[in-house]
Amino acid sequence: MKLSRRSLLATTTAAVAASAAPAHAASGQAAPEGGGRRLRTGFERLAADGYALLDGQRVGVVTNPTGITRDVRHIVDVMHADDRVDLTAVFGPEHGFRGTAQAGGSEGRHDDPATGLPVYDTYLKSGQALADIFTASGVDTVVFDIQDVGARFYTYIWTLFDCMEAARLAGRRFVVLDRPNPVTGRAALGPVLHKDFATFVGRQPISQAHGMTVAELARLFNGEFLTAPVPLETVRMTGWKRSDFHDDSGLPWVPPSPNMPTPETALVYSGTCLFEGTNLSEGRGTTRPFELLGAEGIDGRWAAEANGLGLAGVRFREAYFAPTFSKFQGKTIGGVQLHVHDRDAFDPVRTGIGLLITARRSWSGFAWRADNWIDKLTGSTRVRTMIDAGADTDEVVGGWQEELAAFRRMRREYLLYR
Repeated sequence: MKLSRRSLLATTTAAVAASAAPAHAASGQAAPEGGGRRLRTGFERLAADGYALLDGQRVGVVTNPTGITRDVRHIVDVMHADDRVDLTAVFGPEHGFRGTAQAGGSEGRHDDPATGLPVYDTYLKSGQALADIFTASGVDTVVFDIQDVGARFYTYIWTLFDCMEAARLAGRRFVVLDRPNPVTGRAALGPVLHKDFATFVGRQPISQAHGMTVAELARLFNGEFLTAPVPLETVRMTGWKRSDFHDDSGLPWVPPSPNMPTPETALVYSGTCLFEGTNLSEGRGTTRPFELLGAEGIDGRWAAEANGLGLAGVRFREAYFAPTFSKFQGKTIGGVQLHVHDRDAFDPVRTGIGLLITARRSWSGFAWRADNWIDKLTGSTRVRTMIDAGADTDEVVGGWQEELAAFRRMRREYLLYR
């Protein structure tokens, strides 16, 4: 079942969007000087409206350490202390509600020490099993507020998808509080997932860098991919433009996961995360994950090869580093560090493909992971087989353009911002 555009737009929170209450009043902060543009997150607007959208509801929140206010208080702590909200449960994704678990882990079921609220573990749960958790929690409305980084294989957007489907099965309302895409929302880039390759790093056929906010993705999921629509409401931001990077938002950066320490990491991630599908280090265990790439036996030839591609907006430095965990733990290895000097021109996915091709050419030890994880990350066998066949960067990138164009057309209907 698909929602028409008119039906879908009716699910957004027009009443909240029309609210004129200043967001700074809810957080106790001063208004911005000079009357200039100031971003207000979905939570800021919800709070400014006195939480009217949640009135009379038992509320559960899907969130992690990124669910914070401008003055770096967690929204769970803020809502728990506010009598206008009946907050009764928290749902933690991969890495956990308070963010203590590494990749592939979660914090499990527990009571939050700060608030006493029950925290339920959603990681790797979906369908009826997750619906049963929502039912057992006793909530009427599930609220989602997590900072995404704009890449298909970043699992929080699939937590969003799974929670929407589970809320539908459990007969619950679903509310998404929007936050910026930190690497802009200008364009969708990269290959589109083929359904045969659906996993938790890509449930549905969207592009590798989707160029959307979580509220826009929720609208897309509801209109195109859920078994049937969930009662969905989105609280959009004000003051955000599609061309904005994270530092344009004025918001603090909280690492959404342990290996996403900075906005610069997010900028390259949708391309260099592809190295998870190889035997090279993607920089985990360093202070610059996804910006440092390497392996034993690599020397300066790789950086020279990569710079020779003339990729827009980025240069590559010969680098040596010793990961403290993950691949090559405790060993000094060689490779490259990405230095993005023009982020407007930089194409992370094209860059990731170019780096895979040059790594394979310049290092005889190059290999794909034995489980062909690269196919899960790119969404099909095409990238791997084309690179193995000797295709160059233009040929590989050209291979997905038709599917990408179709996704861009579909995506356009669900965008909320200019």
